[in-house]
Amino acid sequence: MEESKPVLEMLGVTKQFPGVLALDDVSFTVMPGTVHALMGENGAGKSTLMKCLFGIYKMDAGRMVLKGRDCRFNSAADAMNAGVSMIHQELSNVPERSVAQNLWLGREPLNVIHLIDHKKMLQDTKALLMSLNYEFDPAARMSSLSISQQQGCEIARAVSYNASIVVMDEPTSSLTENEVAHLFDIIRDLKSRGVAIIYISHKMEEIFQIADSVTVMRDGRTIGTYPIGELSSDKLISLMVGRDTTHRFPPVESVIGDVCLEVKNLTASNPRSFKNISFELRKGEILGFGGLVGAQRTELVEAIFGVRTVASGEVLINGKALKKLTPKNAIKAGIGLITEDRRNTGIFPLLDVTVNTTVPSLGNYQTKIGLLDHKRLTEAARIQNEQLRTKTPSMSAMVQNLSGGNQQKVILSRWLMTLPDILIMDEPTRGIDVGAKYEIYTIMAELVKQGKAIIMVSSEMPELIGMSHRVLVLCAGRLTGALKKEEATQEAIMRFATQFAKGTDSSQESA
Repeated sequence: MEESKPVLEMLGVTKQFPGVLALDDVSFTVMPGTVHALMGENGAGKSTLMKCLFGIYKMDAGRMVLKGRDCRFNSAADAMNAGVSMIHQELSNVPERSVAQNLWLGREPLNVIHLIDHKKMLQDTKALLMSLNYEFDPAARMSSLSISQQQGCEIARAVSYNASIVVMDEPTSSLTENEVAHLFDIIRDLKSRGVAIIYISHKMEEIFQIADSVTVMRDGRTIGTYPIGELSSDKLISLMVGRDTTHRFPPVESVIGDVCLEVKNLTASNPRSFKNISFELRKGEILGFGGLVGAQRTELVEAIFGVRTVASGEVLINGKALKKLTPKNAIKAGIGLITEDRRNTGIFPLLDVTVNTTVPSLGNYQTKIGLLDHKRLTEAARIQNEQLRTKTPSMSAMVQNLSGGNQQKVILSRWLMTLPDILIMDEPTRGIDVGAKYEIYTIMAELVKQGKAIIMVSSEMPELIGMSHRVLVLCAGRLTGALKKEEATQEAIMRFATQFAKGTDSSQESA
């Protein structure tokens, strides 16, 4: 749909935080009925700009013009009432409330005596979900849904405002391929109605599939806006990071050594989870785990770390069995775990960068009388985060105020400070930009070069193939395939990832 007038103009926007100029004279124009991608590394200013649009932050300078009229929102409610809705990168639902209650929170339909009309709310929710081809029970408790289903509810809630602008911040981070295709169908339908989509994603293939134009930001400034047809993946990455990036993955040059971790016939306590999993991990190796949503990869690695209980099987470190699988014993044995869900099980949002970095290592920084040596602790945390190029105003900044990518770097710093021999990395680059991804890949390559071993769970095929020495594939809680590096293609991984779904032989491959 073509219109001569923009639906949104953000002109000369400036936003400063203590010690950080987050936005520096940024301008951004969106046309109705288009998908406008907003691209940049973590810390480039994308989320800050959108929070200024949405009334979460107040601009220090600049103008905002919505449908030809100057405006400035003082709250998210102001923005939504004006026709601007937003799907945030981190889910923001109320777990113990129903789907319907979450969708209409704060704007529940009322009956004639001004009480909540629960019947109408359920009917409206059912109609909305049906229009989007979502098969959720409106009365289901939100916590009972999968992460991808909860993401679908976020999308439905944004659509329900009948907005003229919908901001989507990493909307596919928890979605399968089929669910991504479903989302793109919804986006095309919104476009046909004249709705403008501001789309933020680090997944290049999505941008070239769905976007009409792209605005690139770097270091809080606008680099430029380009029609998607004028860009290639290499050019876009170069604009984002300010340098040429001819290789997505660094060379992983390590000597594969002895077995350092052995998992024997591990079976979860939950009968619907993984069963009879056996594999070996060697020093100097990156062992990738592939599979679709529901394959039980996260459940498996969390069980190895002692977060989840098992019914049978054992875990051996350097030939010696761990008597009890607990996080304390895992850490003592030299294992670290970077969890999949950064917000809920990774960071301590209201604590500072130093504390978030040093939580597992506090015992190593005590004085002779048993008190914490804060000076030495802070310095060690600062050095570790500097090595990972974590962008933070100071070590005393609350970690929730950092970008998603920088939060992930803090978590990685946390485990590197424990000097682990084995590092389990569950979706280590989810929600992280291409520049930061390469830095993390480089760190991984350096760790295995030193003889460390890494288990990497990833839903990104190129990452699995590009970084792993071997790839193990799970389907429905069973180990269905083991691929050497030269055998690991997208087709081979998908064949094993869908093995049970296709009704083929369910025998476990040698790992």
